[in-house]
Amino acid sequence: MADRYLTVAQVAELLGTTERFPRRLIAERRIVFVKVGRHVRIPESALNAFIDANTVQPIGDRRSSLRRAA
Repeated sequence: MADRYLTVAQVAELLGTTERFPRRLIAERRIVFVKVGRHVRIPESALNAFIDANTVQPIGDRRSSLRRAA
């Protein structure tokens, strides 16, 4: 299956941010992107990889790991 190439506006909408954030990711080379002439596109797989790499997993139930002093 071919990868979809997203515009900066589409990436911003999917992330729930303004267009400034994906543009900053591109400027800082923190996400894979493709230049098509003067246009910039982000592969959907690159966006998913970025999200996966920056997803923080919960620690778990902290109550069970805390012990009370006797």
